[in-house]
Amino acid sequence: MALAVKRYNVRMAGIGGQGVVTASHIVSNGVVISGGFSSLVPFFGSEKRNAPVESYVRISNEEIFEIGEIIYPNVLMIFHPSVITLGKSYTMPFYTGLKQHGIILINSKKPINFTRDEQRELEDKEARIYYLPATEMANELAKTDLATNMAMCGAISGIFGLPDAESLAASVKDRFVGKGIVVSGGTAALDSAIEKKFAKKQKLLEANQKVLDAAIQYAVDQGWSEAEQPAKATA
Repeated sequence: MALAVKRYNVRMAGIGGQGVVTASHIVSNGVVISGGFSSLVPFFGSEKRNAPVESYVRISNEEIFEIGEIIYPNVLMIFHPSVITLGKSYTMPFYTGLKQHGIILINSKKPINFTRDEQRELEDKEARIYYLPATEMANELAKTDLATNMAMCGAISGIFGLPDAESLAASVKDRFVGKGIVVSGGTAALDSAIEKKFAKKQKLLEANQKVLDAAIQYAVDQGWSEAEQPAKATA
């Protein structure tokens, strides 16, 4: 029996300092580690805190030939509410191009008050909006909001099972311990800041893993999972 095709076009949007580009690398590399296919293109202006950042990631269990900006995503990952509430995004409105029945994962502890026009258009698209307390998870489990991107990555794994939890964990290890991913100057500086928060890289990995596992489980518990067999936390 042929394996069902899984294909997700993901547009990530956040602000500088949140590790949006790092998250795109981790998700993309995790899919490749799992035996799937992925392509990614980060997009940002000045590499500084609070500046808008976007990254476009295609993930699939079949070969991918497209590269470049994702005009019509079926998944939006919003790393900070200000992307929506303050328009800190290169794509405005933030849901531009979202496909029918698309998923919007928002890092927010509580629902966002959309404008009347936004609410109507999201309802017309029959968008599924999921709220993840990613920053709270990061602060509680890793003791730093710099792990917010780990929660966002974990939730994607919990929703789609692509990448699976084990491959995602391997990608995080490769990202912070291995040399498999080339980073930009700004992202490398963020890595340095993160590492200073922890005496040893092993503690960094353990903290990140706690956040990943919690976010995966949160997505499953919320009933968001679309995987045939929901992803499980590695712990």
